[in-house]
Amino acid sequence: MLSGLFGPPKRDIAPGALLAVDVETTGLKPGVHELVSIGWVPVNDRVIDLSGAGYCVLSGAHVGDSATVHGVTDEDVERDGVPAAEALQKFLKAVEGRKILAHFAQMETGFLGALHKDVFGNTWRVREDEVVDTMTMERRRMERKGTYPRGEDLRLARVRRRHGLPEYGNHNALTDAIACAEVYLALTAAKEDN
Repeated sequence: MLSGLFGPPKRDIAPGALLAVDVETTGLKPGVHELVSIGWVPVNDRVIDLSGAGYCVLSGAHVGDSATVHGVTDEDVERDGVPAAEALQKFLKAVEGRKILAHFAQMETGFLGALHKDVFGNTWRVREDEVVDTMTMERRRMERKGTYPRGEDLRLARVRRRHGLPEYGNHNALTDAIACAEVYLALTAAKEDN
């Protein structure tokens, strides 16, 4: 009963265990726009584990014009889509015992929370201390150096460029999850060097 006063109960999280996650959607508002795809990759003690990577396109998503952003078409949804419950179960299994790692994490947690509500009838919530946001990390790093970034400066591709990471095509959930994991490693390595 008291846990409701302080947010969701704390999950058991293994030290150094993260799950980089990215979502592609038809817009920016959970509950209004649709989740199209989810991608994830584990990070274990600063090592990206590609063998644990996962990617799901959700069946039933109405992609429309958003395909021009993320490249997932209505045909992809029809051909490759899995039911929302199946996609969510795969994600929940992958995130078990891990902190969420994302670039602008409120997008991922918002849409995954809305999906959880659609599937199970209640919102999936994570505590603030169970989320690592590389966009926030980069903003703080820039501010410590006396640079005050504008929104565009914090986009994943620009952050990667600043850290000398290779360019990837944007807006594929799995590729962006891997890109986020690499940014995290670059940011934490830079911290250790200082």
